[in-house]
Formats: sequence, C-alpha cells, structure tokens
Amino acid sequence: MDAVFDNLDIFAEGFRRTVGLSLFAAIAALILGTALAAMRVSPVPPLRWFGTAYVEIVRNTPLTVVFFFVVFVLPQVDIRFSYFTFAVVALSIYHGALVCEAVRSGINGVDLGQAEAARALGLTFTQTLRMIVLPQAFRNVLQPLGSVISALIRNTSIAAAFGVQELTGVVQRLTTANPDSVIAVLLGGVVAYLILTLALAGALALTERRVASAR
Repeated sequence: MDAVFDNLDIFAEGFRRTVGLSLFAAIAALILGTALAAMRVSPVPPLRWFGTAYVEIVRNTPLTVVFFFVVFVLPQVDIRFSYFTFAVVALSIYHGALVCEAVRSGINGVDLGQAEAARALGLTFTQTLRMIVLPQAFRNVLQPLGSVISALIRNTSIAAAFGVQELTGVVQRLTTANPDSVIAVLLGGVVAYLILTLALAGALALTERRVASAR
C-alpha cells in the first residue's frame, strides 16, 4: 500500500476534482432536468416536442459520444472552456435527460385534482407547477434522483479520457508509475468512490426521513 500512502496528496487532488465535477454537474443536471420535465408536461405543443426530442436523443446516446461532441465539436464553433468545464457540461447534458424522466414520473404521480383546483383558483400553469406540483413531485422521486446522481458520480470517470485528472485519471497515472502496486492503487480508487456514493446514500436517507416526518 506504499504506492497509495506515498501519493495521498495526488489522490486527494483527484478526489477534490471528482467531488467538484459531481457537485457542479448534479446541480446543473437537476436544473436542466426540471426545466425539461416542465416542458414535457407543458400545455404548449412545441415545448413538449422539444422536451421529448431532447430526452429521447440524449438518453439513447452513449455518454462518451456526448463527451466527444462537447470537447471536440463545441470548440469548432468558438465555444472554448477548460476540460473541467467541458466535462461538467457533458455530464449535465446527459444526466439532465435522466433527471427529466425521474421528475416527470413524480409530476405524473401528483393527484390531478390538485392541479385542477389550482387552475380554479386562477393560478397559471407555471405557478401551479412551481408552488404545488413540483414540491410534491420531488418528494415522490428522491430515490430515483439519488440513483441518477449516484450514476453521475461514477460516470465522472469518463472525464479522465478527456484531460481531466479526477480519481480515475489519478489511478491510471499511478498504476503506470507503480506497475508492481496496481491492485493497491485500484483499491485506493475504489475506496474513494465508495466514500462518495455512501455519503450520497446517507444524505439521501436523512432527507427521506426529514420529508417523511414533515408529512
């Protein structure tokens, strides 16, 4: 395990990058996915068509292809960011579609009578969605959203192939530099990912308990 303990600073830097990627991409994916879900249940047909097309296209496209598009195509139209930012964009684009489907299922699970009552009170579609439907929808889909974010954390590993030295990139670098300690380095990477996913599971369980008690 010397290869791990002697390079804890490098592991820590990779861990911080993975946390940063996960955090920024999760926030962006939640915002994008919620907006797409609102489009998919919107009374405006063009918005429904756009939301449906986005989800069907992105969800059926490999994440690696999304990364290729973001990293290599966007610079061709003078959209240039750091590789870290490109990775956040790619992860957000892909997982936003998954968040959309989770949130949409939560919206469909809300009693239709509540939306009808809101319209009877004079609330607009946007007001009904924001104040009545979405809060209940999010409570109903905490587990599916947690699964999407957990997958996002694991998928940050693809960023290593596009110039971002996150955990997987660090593991690749250290296994190349320490060929006699490959198993130890791999175990170190596995433990780091476990820390992240277990922390997410704990936060999700705590949130579910608080939501349940609030009801």
